[in-house]
Amino acid sequence: MNRVEWRASISLASLSGLRLLGLFIILPVFAIYARHLPGGSDLTLVGLAIGAYGLTQAIFQIPFGWLSDRIGRKRVIYGGLLLLAVGSFIAAIATDIWIVILGRVIQGAGAISAAVVALAADLTRDEHRTKSMAVIGMTIGIMFAVSMVLGPVLDRWIGVPGIFAVTGVLALGGILIAKFVVPDPAPGQFSHDRDVEPAKFREVLRDSELARLNYGIFAVHAALMALWVVIPPALVDAGLSASQTWTIYLPAVCLGFGLMLPVVIFGERRGRGKAVFLGGIVVLLASQVLLAFGIGSLWGISFALLVFFTGFNLLEATLPSLISKAAPANAKGTALGVFSSVQFLGTFLGATIGGFVSQHFGSVAVFAFGGLLTLSWVAVASGMQDPAQLKTRTFNLPRMDPSRADGLARRLADVPGVREARVRSGEGVAYLKVDARSFDEAGVVRMLSAEN
Repeated sequence: MNRVEWRASISLASLSGLRLLGLFIILPVFAIYARHLPGGSDLTLVGLAIGAYGLTQAIFQIPFGWLSDRIGRKRVIYGGLLLLAVGSFIAAIATDIWIVILGRVIQGAGAISAAVVALAADLTRDEHRTKSMAVIGMTIGIMFAVSMVLGPVLDRWIGVPGIFAVTGVLALGGILIAKFVVPDPAPGQFSHDRDVEPAKFREVLRDSELARLNYGIFAVHAALMALWVVIPPALVDAGLSASQTWTIYLPAVCLGFGLMLPVVIFGERRGRGKAVFLGGIVVLLASQVLLAFGIGSLWGISFALLVFFTGFNLLEATLPSLISKAAPANAKGTALGVFSSVQFLGTFLGATIGGFVSQHFGSVAVFAFGGLLTLSWVAVASGMQDPAQLKTRTFNLPRMDPSRADGLARRLADVPGVREARVRSGEGVAYLKVDARSFDEAGVVRMLSAEN
């Protein structure tokens, strides 16, 4: 990548990281803090406060992506960060659980993920776009790990209201980064392979492979968020202070990442993606059983969390890649938009249902809820295809009338290794889904050269 592409990737990754930090950082401490708030004894409301941002993220993710196409990416990013700041300051001054919920709802309304990814696509060349997306994607895991440490430490120094206030200040700082550090795309410089198109919704929603993966991201995030209602208080009840809980979270997240990485690499190299993926779901299921039996013990919780985050990190790393491979070649943006919205819906429902179940049936029932979700996911995922060797390739070509484009798409589909071919006549782009083991790229290049 050139200097502008690196600058765009790193600055946009920092914006994404600031937003994620603001949403994640209260997870390890909020359920403990809420015990002292009016209304905080109702665990259903605690779960709602933890997951409320997911509801508005799910609602606004796709509309904000569309809006960025019309009024500009940066304007949407400014507005989203301002909403994050406003919601954070409201939560900081909250005097009861309902005001915190309001603040979290407004925080989540700053749904800028689609605009950030689209701007990154605008500012990078096709051949370097995957690298840029990887830089931005890495911030998810990094910010989650940082939150596990920083949340308990900041709670000891400035309390949860102070954490919310710092989040608001960081969001305002993010506006300055977007304005003065993130490059501006050249006029007319827009990449459409990440756009969400209403016309493609039916195609995406009716695709059985995408439906399996969408259910998966819903289930894994619902199970994750349900834990934050019961695990922080359980650690305190087991003998840790709130400021010490990071000593359990950080090793679990980091060791879990280390354990899953060689497994993912093995699956990619050997074409065993389905087996690795199903294995990750089974590991997640095992962690729920271990939590149910070990919830009263510090060592039991620690080991169960290590198992949980091994499975979670594996699935979190592979699901976006599987969605990208399974999506129709010219509907990636729509597929990823639906995927992201379903993920945040899982965040909201997981935390809320987890709080309700814990309030009325106890903490073990929360793990039963997560276990049933995961078990149903095993059944849903067992019929999936193994897309490990499929990749999407994009080729530029002259603009042409629709009938000529349809004919070219049919000829491209007959090239060895091409599983799917779509030609967008108005944009001069051909999208191919190919089998990397047998793709005749030279044949495709010759065919497209003949069109010039």
